[in-house]
Amino acid sequence: MKILYFYQYYSTPKGSWGTRVHEFAQEWVKQGHQVQVVTSIYSKSDLKAEKFIEHQKFEGVDVTVINVTIDNKQPIIKRIYTFLTYALCSVWYALTAKADVVIASSGPITVGIPGLVARYIRGKKLVFETRDLWPEGAIELGLIKNPWLQKVAYALESRCYKASSLVVTLSIGMKENILKRFPNVKAIDVTNAANIPLFSKPLKFGGKGILQEKKYSIYTGNIGIVNNSIWLLEAAKVLQSRGRTDLKILIIGDGQQRELIESEIKKHQLVTIIVWGLMPKESLVGYIQHAMVSLVPLKGTPVLDTSSPNKFFESLAAGIPVVQNTQGWMKDFLTQYQIGFTLDPNDPVQLAEMLIELDYKQDMLREMGARASEIAANQFDKDFLANKMLEAIVEAVS
Repeated sequence: MKILYFYQYYSTPKGSWGTRVHEFAQEWVKQGHQVQVVTSIYSKSDLKAEKFIEHQKFEGVDVTVINVTIDNKQPIIKRIYTFLTYALCSVWYALTAKADVVIASSGPITVGIPGLVARYIRGKKLVFETRDLWPEGAIELGLIKNPWLQKVAYALESRCYKASSLVVTLSIGMKENILKRFPNVKAIDVTNAANIPLFSKPLKFGGKGILQEKKYSIYTGNIGIVNNSIWLLEAAKVLQSRGRTDLKILIIGDGQQRELIESEIKKHQLVTIIVWGLMPKESLVGYIQHAMVSLVPLKGTPVLDTSSPNKFFESLAAGIPVVQNTQGWMKDFLTQYQIGFTLDPNDPVQLAEMLIELDYKQDMLREMGARASEIAANQFDKDFLANKMLEAIVEAVS
């Protein structure tokens, strides 16, 4: 089968971003399928290009790179421009590339444009992959305020779902949301995956002389409003005010609020929070494995309760309990298996007190971590989930 995959954020483990498409496509190629991914340059990925269009290959996966740079630090108008530029350039491949099935992976919702072109002009089977609920999330968070743009975005979302032979969501919450609004759509959930061999292989602790093993909590990823990064900053202030300077909150990543947090660290002379820049996933693993807990914060809005962040799965694969603050499926999952904790997204004092309490319960954390590692291996293995998605695609388009 020839699979044409439109996805704007492609990365390999050498980058600092999720590798779901790379790993799924790699597995499909091993099984004899041909996969062409059409992508762009994301600031957190490892992709680079000199020409406007470049054809690259990663472990058997053909990757067409449209040299348009996307960065979370860009103003919303600039980001919309990059989304539309990628989508319109991708239309050429929707019209010309060989394919038995076309996958469009959103967000942003504009990725659906080349998918719809392939569906309606060439009659190709379309699979729409929903990574987050665009445009609902952007509207709820106030990123898209113009009523006309909202109307257009919702219309595009509706058409993408209705035109698809299959909708693949990354969480149960997303699937339920879509089926409630579009009951005639065929939808399944295939969560984000974890590279079990990468995250479960024990690595030595390299705390750079700043960190003590199991005395820090770790957050990896975007530093911004959606990720509730100020919650971490305020919790660090509480830790310092209570004299627990032995406990650290380690942030590894980049984003809109990084400079603000770093300025607050200097202003208040905080030693309970450390910010490091982007790091290749291969280098990141050791810091996750030796943390006390992994932090998965999000802004407290209903649409984010359906989120499926990579760091959630990778932390469990590394054998580390998770502390998060949404009220959806992640909360239910952690409670069901007793492998983490859910806190109030608006209460940094609660987070600080939780970290202080857990410091005295290291045996309990080790037991939770062992369970987490086992559950991740059984439910979130990348090859298992790649096959789950492939089987659903074959069934839907045959």
